[in-house]
Amino acid sequence: MAEDPDWRLLLPKDVREMPADLAVVVILTLATTLSVFLPVVKDTPLRVVLGLPFVLFLPGYAFVAALFPEEGESPVADDDAEEDGMGDRGSGIDGIERVALSFGLSIALVPLVGLVLNFTPFGIRLAPIVASLDLLVLGSVVVAANRRRVLEPDDRFEVAYQEWFGAVRQEMLEPASRADAVLNVVLVVSILVAMGSVTYAVAVPKSGEQFTEFYVLTEGEDGELVADGYPTDFVRGESKPIVVGMQNHEGETVRYSVVIEQQRVELVDNGTNVSVLEETELQRYSTQVEPNGTAMRNVSLEPTMTGERQRVVFLLYKEDVPAEPTVNNSYRELHLWVNVSAGNSSIVELSGTPSELDASEIAPKTNPWPVVTGRAMRG
Repeated sequence: MAEDPDWRLLLPKDVREMPADLAVVVILTLATTLSVFLPVVKDTPLRVVLGLPFVLFLPGYAFVAALFPEEGESPVADDDAEEDGMGDRGSGIDGIERVALSFGLSIALVPLVGLVLNFTPFGIRLAPIVASLDLLVLGSVVVAANRRRVLEPDDRFEVAYQEWFGAVRQEMLEPASRADAVLNVVLVVSILVAMGSVTYAVAVPKSGEQFTEFYVLTEGEDGELVADGYPTDFVRGESKPIVVGMQNHEGETVRYSVVIEQQRVELVDNGTNVSVLEETELQRYSTQVEPNGTAMRNVSLEPTMTGERQRVVFLLYKEDVPAEPTVNNSYRELHLWVNVSAGNSSIVELSGTPSELDASEIAPKTNPWPVVTGRAMRG
């Protein structure tokens, strides 16, 4: 009867011969990455369960494995082994030291990765952090596997789980001196504090600055959108194009509503405030924007009330619009000062030759008020 084929033969030789501890590191790294990004799994506690060792232990363990591929001195070597010259099995480190260094280096390397990312275009965000840690861990695993492969089998580090558990028990419960006992307590407390800090950071993440960019643009001569050249002079019934844009930095998907109104206003309190005398709504619309997404909309601006120094306001709301939208109850606000004429009836006939006309009669009336102002960003 033929033997069942070994499916492991389908794998590359380097993968088949990878040490068990390094294979576990690779599996945990890939599982953590999937738990962070898979749509369903990322909202489950599995993400935290895998994320804690991924941050606190795996980077340091892989890095230590790359630095020390040799088997260290056995912590449970008896006197007979030492007499036979077998107590020192290599220049590496023992299991207890390897575990302690793994936690310590992880706590040092992970913030260092974040510091480096802070000075790159990627920034300190979830995807770049996970990708960087993946590269660090997997790269260290490759180096560690290659360095172990060139050693003699008896000199390679191997995880002796039973010896580790016995050594940990002996080290913790039967320390050789009072100083060792104090160091053991400090090590345990440090690990617990680190795990608690990461757990708290995951469970109660500190929200960064949340805001929404809100702006009005026009199309320049070269076809590019610019914050310049806003239409300020209209004839009633005439429409001119503008672009209303917003960028979501709220950290979540937001449904925005935009209301555009034309207002007849007057200055009060010595020109420091504006009183609305009459207003009419020109148009409104809603749009949903993903986190860090941008929404642009072409709008035809068509004021209906005639007069000089009319104010066209752009009011931005999150979710629903109140019954009476105003500048004060909006989430963001921009406004544009315009002059609206009634058409042919507003044309003034001038008599005389150009040389006889007063310059004040033919000079265009400039708009002394700001073109576009408002609360484009508010924290």
